[in-house]
Amino acid sequence: MMKPICAALLIVALASCGVDGAPKPPTKPGVTVSGQVKVGVGGSL
Repeated sequence: MMKPICAALLIVALASCGVDGAPKPPTKPGVTVSGQVKVGVGGSL
């Protein structure tokens, strides 16, 4: 009973890795970095 459940979970995990399709090479050579960084302290009293 446990083996089919583990197999199903493994298949779902592997299938979710490539959801956006196959990897594509970069359009131009070089290193690019993009994203967003937030630094601070938050909270409420």
